[in-house]
Amino acid sequence: MIRVNDNYLKLPGSYLFANIAAKARAFRQTLAVDDVISLGIGDVTQPVCDAAVAAMHDAVDELSRVESFHGYGPEQGYEFLRQAIAAGDYAPRGVKISPDEIFVSDGAKSDTGNIVDILGAGRVAVTDPVYPVYVDSNAMAGRAGDYTGTRWSGLTYLPCTEDNGFVPQLPSEKVDVVYLCFPNNPMGTVLTKDELAKWVEWAMANDVLILYDSAYEAFITNPAVPHSIFEIEGARNVAIEFRSYSKTAGFTGVRCGYAVIPDELAVEAGGRTVRLNELWKRRQCTKFNGASYISQRGAAAIYTEEGRRQTRSTIEYYLSNAAYLKGALTEMGLTAFGGTDAPYLWVKTPAGMPSWDFFDVLLRQAHLICTPGAGFGPSGEGFVRFTAFGRRESYVEAARRLKKLNI
Repeated sequence: MIRVNDNYLKLPGSYLFANIAAKARAFRQTLAVDDVISLGIGDVTQPVCDAAVAAMHDAVDELSRVESFHGYGPEQGYEFLRQAIAAGDYAPRGVKISPDEIFVSDGAKSDTGNIVDILGAGRVAVTDPVYPVYVDSNAMAGRAGDYTGTRWSGLTYLPCTEDNGFVPQLPSEKVDVVYLCFPNNPMGTVLTKDELAKWVEWAMANDVLILYDSAYEAFITNPAVPHSIFEIEGARNVAIEFRSYSKTAGFTGVRCGYAVIPDELAVEAGGRTVRLNELWKRRQCTKFNGASYISQRGAAAIYTEEGRRQTRSTIEYYLSNAAYLKGALTEMGLTAFGGTDAPYLWVKTPAGMPSWDFFDVLLRQAHLICTPGAGFGPSGEGFVRFTAFGRRESYVEAARRLKKLNI
């Protein structure tokens, strides 16, 4: 008899963003509406920068010739990109990362989900609200317990609320792994260097692994906010960092990102010391054939002077969208957080309205799509998330519609 992984049967019926897309699609079809503006999903709208496009065109041309053809590449990523990452993302911040500690992939979403393959049983902590992939991946692996309708019984939730300034508190119980995402998705909030240092010190003292998702680091504007957890002394002993080109360079459809697993990160297992980057490399060699040569050439071009200038312009465009929408929301009396060092706005619903109810109000009355905060965890109730990744004209029109809402 065919058997399935029973852990999948515990998952909610659909992924959060698939559920939102289905609701929006039904709304359009039922009412024959074609003017719906989506400010909910984090998909970019600005094209891939010219420098990366040119590099990918050149890569395609290389693949068209026998003498320059590339087949399977290194599972860990091409040396030219890993060197560019070490020199471009880390060295300028005084962080020494070896190219051999960098693992190129098809994106941070894949890495943050797949990393559980090399981890054994243990208690996992997540911030609340939380990016659903962290939770669902652990549920699929049998580490999350049972789903109660709002939370998983086997996970430790770290509430991030208005009362604590959306800064997660250190766990009061023993945990083995903790996921941190800063700048945060969905809240758009950040940790200062001093706040992040507390987490590193705690992890070192309690033998905890930090899985640090810094996919949005390029949006940081505050000099007090670290771009990498490895800016914190001791982090090389307790942390894995994940990065992505999806939002910073328009690679949502191109697919490229990377993980950094320092050599110092090791555990005692099977009577010997095992480095986690060795395990991850073994996993990748077995289950992954590497990101495409074309996408890696495009990613490397981002580190050129021209590529940096072009991607910075795109990031500033998205941040200006966030500032514009935040101003409109504030003007209508709503409280909005984030949007300064991140491309997300975390907006308090009016009069304590449930998140999904406000989602319905925005969809019906203003033909706007947001993401209900409750979909990110129990502490997300009473909030919705807006993204800054749309086109400017969409935000101008959205602001006009918001001001006409009857709430």
